Amino acid sequence: MNLRVLLVEDNIDLANSILDFFALENIIHDFAGNGNTGLSLASSNVYDVLVLDVNLPGINGLKVCSQLRLKGNDVPVLMLTARDSLSDKLEGFDSGADDYLVKPFALSELLARIYALSKRKSGLSKFFKVDDLEMNIQTKSVTRGGIKLELTPICWTILEVLMRHSPNLVPKEALLVAIWGEEQPDSDNLKVHIHKLRQVLGQGPTLIHTIRGHGFAIREQ
Repeated sequence: MNLRVLLVEDNIDLANSILDFFALENIIHDFAGNGNTGLSLASSNVYDVLVLDVNLPGINGLKVCSQLRLKGNDVPVLMLTARDSLSDKLEGFDSGADDYLVKPFALSELLARIYALSKRKSGLSKFFKVDDLEMNIQTKSVTRGGIKLELTPICWTILEVLMRHSPNLVPKEALLVAIWGEEQPDSDNLKVHIHKLRQVLGQGPTLIHTIRGHGFAIREQ
């Protein structure tokens, strides 16, 4: 599955260089040139890593990061800054950033940091529980009410994305990217797999909720 990264950077020349590099590395990416747009994109989409400049027009990167953390968004954040003092780094970490990269930097180093952060996130949570539904990433097992369930690979991906972001909404577009990357089939395919997943989860309180026109969420009623 390809990485999906959001870049928030107001230096257009630097941003274009990074985005061209992402394209060469087959990294799916979105871009924002200011803090307000960056916060909106990060709040409404699912990303593997957020690359966030500190000094941004609108709200700065520190405030973007802290507001995401207040909302319960645990996307790994890599801060970009021209400032290299210890106090600046501590301020970034206090806002909820996971890593710090000082400008200027080599694109290869940026890539290494992004991959490291994406793996760090996948290792943070190995077990998820919503009501009587339990998912263990490490053992690749799913149970409901203590009964083991068998999932297709696509249903597993859907459930993992929903569980990782529960009880928050996951946009339909984010699920499509998580499953199929940029080579997405007809959107009806997603509906079919959601239906299959609901069938596998069986009887009992509905856990997967459709928010029409927006996406899906898994949570207790």
